[in-house]
Amino acid sequence: MSADTPEPDRPGHRPDEPGAPAAWAEPDPPAPGAPADPYAAREPAPPYDAPPYDTGPYDAATGAPSYGGAGEHFPGGTGLEYAAGYPLAQPVEPDLPRGRAVRLALLAVLAATVLGVPLGLLWAALAPDTPVVKVADGAIYAEPQPEQPIAADGWFSLLGLGFGVLVALALWFLLRRVRGPVGLFAAVFGTFGAALVAWQVGRRMGLAGYERLLESAPVGQALSKPADLRAGGIDWVFGVLPLPHGNLLLPAFGAAVTYTLLAGWSRWPSLRPEREPGPVEFSWGSAGTPAPPAAPEPPAPGAAAPPHG
Repeated sequence: MSADTPEPDRPGHRPDEPGAPAAWAEPDPPAPGAPADPYAAREPAPPYDAPPYDTGPYDAATGAPSYGGAGEHFPGGTGLEYAAGYPLAQPVEPDLPRGRAVRLALLAVLAATVLGVPLGLLWAALAPDTPVVKVADGAIYAEPQPEQPIAADGWFSLLGLGFGVLVALALWFLLRRVRGPVGLFAAVFGTFGAALVAWQVGRRMGLAGYERLLESAPVGQALSKPADLRAGGIDWVFGVLPLPHGNLLLPAFGAAVTYTLLAGWSRWPSLRPEREPGPVEFSWGSAGTPAPPAAPEPPAPGAAAPPHG
């Protein structure tokens, strides 16, 4: 029998042909107790031109994501979050208010400055004392070209540079929400303050005892002078403007270079972790596992057999 020849049990029109009865266009609802159709609950496909990485709701007319208003694809959006139909990544954590970001930066500067105390104690413990000889108007080096002052400068430079690198790393990972110019400001000024504190703490360790011995010792007495900086310090311009120089600036230099490198090699344009676009998934079925179809019921007595093609 050909496909164009009608049969008694075969409809004269296909459901998609014009003029098909409405009963054939829309199936009847299942009877109570009948097994559910596993393909009836599948989710509708998104619009054809919808961004493939977005999982939010779409406008049925335009196919664009609708998050509550035009240009607000994300909370606080500006309408530029989508370029060429694809969403741009947004930071996982929202921006801090400006006042709170400044307070966090100042707190970081204060914390780094306080850490200059143990840094100065460590420098005083590692830097060797310089041997001197008491003279009539003070003290002179016991050797023409002593190595101890050079070693003191070297230890301060190495410790300060390492300290600046560690502070920059700590601020980068701990204060992720203030990354950028605010974080760089905190790293540079915090490490510079720590260098000042370390210098003053380290040079004063044993300085009072040395000065007492220098006053009471006879001329020609050998003494040990505590470590101090010769390649760095503060000069006063016009007697009022402090100008730091030398290895006193090395901690801030190490922090600035480290923080800048971290920002330059960051994988996120905002310098903070951002939402990664998920993989493109095409699923035409429901999330749940469909139930297996039940076995067909036997035909009623006297019913005609289904036609065979």
